Amino acid sequence: MELVRYLIDKKEDIKELSVKDRLIPVSPNKNFIVSIIGPRRSGKTYFLYYFIKKNRLNDEDYVFVNFEEHVQFGDPLKIPFVHQEIYGKHPDFIFFDEVQALGNWDRIVYSLYEKKRYYIFVTGSSSKLLSYEIATHLRGRTVRVNVYPFSIREILLMHGLEARRHYSSYEEANIKSIVNKHIYTQFPDVVLGNIHPKTFFTDYLDLVIYKDIIERYGIRNRYVLELFLKSVISSHTKEFSVNKQYNLLKSQGIKVAKKTLYNFQKILEDVQLAFFLRKYSPSLKKSETTIPKVYLVDPGLYNFIVGKDFSKSLESIVFLELIKGGLRPNREVFYYKTRSGKEVDFVIRDNGKIHVIEVTHEVDEDHIKKSVTASNELKTNSVTIVTWDDEDTIKRSGKEVKIVPFWKWILRFASNISMRR
Repeated sequence: MELVRYLIDKKEDIKELSVKDRLIPVSPNKNFIVSIIGPRRSGKTYFLYYFIKKNRLNDEDYVFVNFEEHVQFGDPLKIPFVHQEIYGKHPDFIFFDEVQALGNWDRIVYSLYEKKRYYIFVTGSSSKLLSYEIATHLRGRTVRVNVYPFSIREILLMHGLEARRHYSSYEEANIKSIVNKHIYTQFPDVVLGNIHPKTFFTDYLDLVIYKDIIERYGIRNRYVLELFLKSVISSHTKEFSVNKQYNLLKSQGIKVAKKTLYNFQKILEDVQLAFFLRKYSPSLKKSETTIPKVYLVDPGLYNFIVGKDFSKSLESIVFLELIKGGLRPNREVFYYKTRSGKEVDFVIRDNGKIHVIEVTHEVDEDHIKKSVTASNELKTNSVTIVTWDDEDTIKRSGKEVKIVPFWKWILRFASNISMRR
């Protein structure tokens, strides 16, 4: 397809698309390139469509190019001039999707950026271009916007449910029903009913293994990689020790260097399949040496590969809502162990304040006790226990403990921790 026809037709295609609202802030300016990053199948391209529709951009306002589509681009630097020939003006916005498919893409994007006349957005495939590589290629002149699978708050908004002070019994029942339905996965294709979850996650893992890891990194020992990946998925919401994995493989007569396993862990973080959450310490350096807990980028990787687990899903969703809200793992979000060895799910360090968050299906005295102990050790009065249905405010050792139903925490309390920054 020749370029003029493509630019016109693409806008007609975008007009026909139905897109969902995303609670992802972005403030473009001409001094930085906006890099849309995130795990595979999280909706990066659709986020660009959403931005266009939300901001009611007219045809003459923007140019959109997906470089993986079959188009005769010629000189990409002339794309804004082709747009001018069609619409009589230069575009204000340039959207380059799948930019890794464009040869010398970084030089071209940087040349357009240097003109300081466009708002520029780029996305790249996780199998070809990692988020930190985008920043490196663009010489640091980029602002990253993370696009993850839907948050529960976004799913509730799709159903017209927003944070309010009071809810009717009907509304509360409706909220719980929606959350219960979608707590096991938040990938857009599954949430929107485009594909059966079992099929989605089987194909998803195949793509991650072959495209994102084996093909990209030239991994030769596929067998060990798959064993390692299965161990990571099975350890969802639990501590994960590379040293233990090494000893386990060694006991089975499988030869692999420990350094290789540590590289596998780093790769899974780079392709955004899993987060390895460290234990909180006032010293970030000490925190980095602790044994991490694993949280998958979506609980469906556990629920539809290993087996459904509501409690794990509840805990992981609280973690993911914090991350999707803008807090960074191992910078603002950690787990914690009291001096007596009791594990508390999350410690948030944000704007100089410490928050303790424990997650449980049903609250009991043990959860209350260890949460209060953690708050005493960390010298904070902010203690929240997120449950499925319990709600109360109690006093223990002079501390006020808020017991909050998950759905209320999602709609109301989560936004109190400097969310959506």
